[in-house]
Amino acid sequence: MRLNRSEYFLGIADLAAKRGTCPRLQVGCVLASNNRVKATGYNGSFKGSPHCEDAGCILEAEHCVRTLHAEVNAVLSLERRYNQLTAYITHQPCINCYRILAGANITAIYYANEYGDFSAAYHLLIKEMGVQLIHVQL
Repeated sequence: MRLNRSEYFLGIADLAAKRGTCPRLQVGCVLASNNRVKATGYNGSFKGSPHCEDAGCILEAEHCVRTLHAEVNAVLSLERRYNQLTAYITHQPCINCYRILAGANITAIYYANEYGDFSAAYHLLIKEMGVQLIHVQL
């Protein structure tokens, strides 16, 4: 059976996640435009910094802050700015990543796994910024 576009791009995001270096959670992100991959990212340490799997996690409010999130790494990997992109992420983006994706001209975010308990502010930003957040059951 042929995969639909969401399944295809989320499959690539899942593969990218396997490069993640934080043992707490591996997340992958694919940014696509016109049904073509423009960038991928996974959660990993800053260039030149040790990886969580080697040096351990640095926790703040129960979240690892040693790594950049997959969404941020994908945006940083873009070779140029696009007028319209779609994000495919293994996990629901946090509020900061949602804002970064919105700022990078993402018009829709597809994610496979729910993650976290999101605040009223998170839902208000989704409503104000208008970037569709779509949960895909795989």
